[in-house]
Amino acid sequence: MSFQAYIDNVEAKTGQSADNLKAIAIEKGLADESGLAPGVKATAIIDWLKADYDLGHGHAMAIVAYIKGKRS
Repeated sequence: MSFQAYIDNVEAKTGQSADNLKAIAIEKGLADESGLAPGVKATAIIDWLKADYDLGHGHAMAIVAYIKGKRS
C-alpha cells in the first residue's frame, strides 16, 4: 500500500484529514509545526490515534510520518 493510500484510508476511517490530525496533535502538545514536539516519542501519538480514532498501528505510523514531514 502506498503512503498516500494509508493517508486516504485514515481520512475515510476518521473523517479527519492528515492536516487536521496534525493540528490536533499540535493542540495536544504532541507535535509542533516542524514535527514531533521536543521529548515526545512516536509511541505517544500512536497511542492517542489508536485510543481516540481506533486506528491500527500502520495507519497511525503513517500519521506520525506525516507529522514529521513525509508527503509521498
